[in-house]
Amino acid sequence: MRHGFPLSAQLASLALLTLALVGCDDDEASADPADAMRAMDMTPVAMDMTSDGDAARDMAPAGDAIPDAAPDMAPEVDYDIPPPPELPPPGACDDSQLPAVMAHGFLAAGDTWSAHVQRFAANGHCVDRYHAFDWNTLVMDPAPHVEALDAFIDAVRAQHGVEQVDLMGHSAGGRLGYAYLADPARAAKVRAYVHTASFPEEAPPTPEGAGTRTLNLWSDADFAVEGADIPGVENVTLEGVDHYAVATAAEAFSTVYGFLYGAPPATTDRAPAEIPVVEGRVLTLGENRIEVGAVVDVWPLDPATGQRAGPAPRARFVTDEAGRWGPFAAEREVPYELHVRPAGDGRPVRFYRPPFAGDDPLLYLRTLPGPGSTAGLILTQIDFGAEGTVMVVFSSTRAIEFGVDDLRVDGASVLTAALAPPEETLIALFVYDQGGDGMPGRTNPIFEQFPFLQMLDLPIGADPAASVEVRLGDQVVRMPRWPADPEGAIIAIFDPTEQR
Repeated sequence: MRHGFPLSAQLASLALLTLALVGCDDDEASADPADAMRAMDMTPVAMDMTSDGDAARDMAPAGDAIPDAAPDMAPEVDYDIPPPPELPPPGACDDSQLPAVMAHGFLAAGDTWSAHVQRFAANGHCVDRYHAFDWNTLVMDPAPHVEALDAFIDAVRAQHGVEQVDLMGHSAGGRLGYAYLADPARAAKVRAYVHTASFPEEAPPTPEGAGTRTLNLWSDADFAVEGADIPGVENVTLEGVDHYAVATAAEAFSTVYGFLYGAPPATTDRAPAEIPVVEGRVLTLGENRIEVGAVVDVWPLDPATGQRAGPAPRARFVTDEAGRWGPFAAEREVPYELHVRPAGDGRPVRFYRPPFAGDDPLLYLRTLPGPGSTAGLILTQIDFGAEGTVMVVFSSTRAIEFGVDDLRVDGASVLTAALAPPEETLIALFVYDQGGDGMPGRTNPIFEQFPFLQMLDLPIGADPAASVEVRLGDQVVRMPRWPADPEGAIIAIFDPTEQR
């Protein structure tokens, strides 16, 4: 078991696992783990600027809503899709604050910061001031990421007409932040830096005299990265907050807000909306490669069954060159299926979650990479057969923990001390029939090599007319039991810290 195993050591272990599974000659076997990662052709994700939220809704939409599929992207059925629902008028917001750039951590993406961005909006800030930097954390060499982050920050500065930005980095994103700020010319572009649940350092990130204020925010309950105070910066320790929640929790937001803006926030809740507007990006799991030309169909569902409630999607979007889709005006009490079909040969993926309560400008949809990628290695262990359903339970704001959470599949409690101890920092649970034998209880050691991921051998028979019900606390998601072949995976998204 890897419980309590430091994240930095897990990364080296994962690199060696990559070599073992992909295959290499004797010379390659002795290579540095970072070289092993680069040998997998995991080049940095092409970066782009995004503009999210009310202040940006009078600009070009994130993805093109169209009545029919894009060329060479024929839908499964020729649906008669109506125009997407009308968006509400943008509300007034404060655009006087410096823009902020936010770098996520290992195996994560820009939606790490969604809860904080929603809270900034609840405090009256324009959400288009907050920019998520998506990068491939499986490429360990920091040089290409530093270069890409510098270009991204320059684009943000140009967009808003400012000389400086604020910078936040979570986990591996904090190590990237330190690498970026080590150069005085780059550090001069950053007014303030927030080092979130990241590796302890021996000194401030910027050279002496650079003037970048730094907050080191860490938790005494972080089992992924053992945090510590950093000399010469402002240090704040949270109590009882897991590694992921240091970037999402309300108490973390209050600390970050006060550090950046010199006063406590008016609220740490996320604002409800009569007409929630959601939008985001479509990227591959792990590598965060941009999915250009992916079709996103938005289906309203019957809340009692999770089955589709109409003959056609309520809206269809085709992702643009940045992988963006939306915006979509949702109904508050209606659950939706977000059906994603990549432009290439990738498997389709269906996302389900409880009804939207408020705007979400960073709703990311992940596709499943192929076996030629490191993240794809884990998917080769899963039987995508016609007889069973492959399901992923994803907690979007904090770890799922045995003894704290009650996770149930079709009424049966599935958490155990071995599956979800606090040391596991479990974010995504893959539920499928290991070995395809129809029997539960097997394990798969490859999951032990990946932080934040775990598997549960629980056969779910395929039957699209029937539903599987997943409960996490008081949140419930119901989904059709789609056959993994050819329908891909179903993803149940939960937000256990949501307050509206």
